[in-house]
Amino acid sequence: MKRPLRVLVAKVGLDGHDRGAKVIAAALRDAGMEVIYTGLRQTPEMVVSAALQEDVDAIGISILSGAHMTVFPRIISLMKEKGMDDVLLTGGGIIPDTDMQALQQLGIGKLFPPGTHTQEIASYISGWVAEHRNF
Repeated sequence: MKRPLRVLVAKVGLDGHDRGAKVIAAALRDAGMEVIYTGLRQTPEMVVSAALQEDVDAIGISILSGAHMTVFPRIISLMKEKGMDDVLLTGGGIIPDTDMQALQQLGIGKLFPPGTHTQEIASYISGWVAEHRNF
């Protein structure tokens, strides 16, 4: 690979708890990735627009608000509209297992619960990008 992986980390909606997102962003940077953190209170449209502008390989959504069944489908829909079929949409937070399975059936990547080791997340993103993106 000729450049570092680029990952956008975002908090969507009114969820104001961003400690986990910041921890993930730092861990991904430590793993050699370029990380763009959009901050709090983003809309799905803002996230996809920023991902396009930054030419990212992956989008990571941190969500603790319970709105995951609205947020993830909206973002994946916008990504498909923009032709971002080779960009990973992943994330984590408080998401029940049954909802994780339903979201993955929509095309969302692996979702991580609280307590997941950061190396597991970095490895997943690296592996997915190596398999699905052409550089």
